[in-house]
Amino acid sequence: MEQQLEQAIGIRIRTLRLEKGLTLDDLATASGVSRAMISRIERAEASPTASLLARICAALGLSLSAFFAEEGQQASPLARRQEQQVWRDPETGYIRRSVSAPGTASDVDIVEVEFPAGARVSFPPHAASRGMTQHVWLFDGELEMTAGETLYRLRPGDCLFMPVGEGHVFHNPGNAPARYCVVLDRGGR
Repeated sequence: MEQQLEQAIGIRIRTLRLEKGLTLDDLATASGVSRAMISRIERAEASPTASLLARICAALGLSLSAFFAEEGQQASPLARRQEQQVWRDPETGYIRRSVSAPGTASDVDIVEVEFPAGARVSFPPHAASRGMTQHVWLFDGELEMTAGETLYRLRPGDCLFMPVGEGHVFHNPGNAPARYCVVLDRGGR
């Protein structure tokens, strides 16, 4: 199953890259991910981390939710839980569920995340994500968010707003998984 997902991710990246008329070098330059790594991901020889995949998606003009939406899927305003796309980050083990209905005209994506105890994911500043913003709403556990030079400690019920393109770090300093929602606004992309 995991190999099938890696193949599907690779095929989707290659298809989107070619549809946009981008070479591997073009995508590497736009995303800040090496040409070799993109090539390995496209051939399903490497599984991208959340940070790498987010950078590639941003360079392709997509959010992670839009990337994982089933291509050609009939748009419906209802996204049933059993039909929502789920992805597991191979590096940290965090589980990402695309909650919002794919294929709609909305610029907002809603994502549920289960973030393991001790996990840390860094999203470096990236020009392709400028103009995107997000709210991070913590349901369970604890979460430390670094945005720019500022560290925010979130407790259940807290919600943090931040720009996406300036870079940020998610960290769970606790002994239990953190569960939170990300509401991402692509800003009319």
